[in-house]
Amino acid sequence: MTQPPHDDSTASSPEELREQVEQTRHELGETVDALSARTDVKARAQAKAAEVKDQAAARTGELKGQTLAKAEELKAKAADVAHQVQDKLPDPVKETATQAAEQARAKAAQAGRLWEDKAPEPVRHKTAQGAQLARDNRNLLLAVGGAAVVLWLACRRGGKG
Repeated sequence: MTQPPHDDSTASSPEELREQVEQTRHELGETVDALSARTDVKARAQAKAAEVKDQAAARTGELKGQTLAKAEELKAKAADVAHQVQDKLPDPVKETATQAAEQARAKAAQAGRLWEDKAPEPVRHKTAQGAQLARDNRNLLLAVGGAAVVLWLACRRGGKG
């Protein structure tokens, strides 16, 4: 027979022996569970995949926040530049740009009615999104248009001189 370990005392009664056996069974069960968890490659891989997925989701959230902040910053800078260009435009150029914009709006409305009659629904939906984006950035578009007119006029004068 085997001898008990040196640090365990021998049971003096059957009740103590039962308690020691039960304690040993409990410890053995925990050891088997721990070994089983270490050798369960599938479960460990799934746990690691979940951890990586959580890290990726957190990083994606960070990047999204940074991207939105940068987009807002660029939008503000573009609006500032647009205002600066608009302030420097001579009044005749502003009037010409305003008239051109009004004519363009009228033609766009006419084309829009024709478009609604002829275009497929998915195409109309994407076009509506683009139009909304243009409406949201109207001042910027007008300023860029005005700057283009000024540039065109400057180039035209430079060619004649």
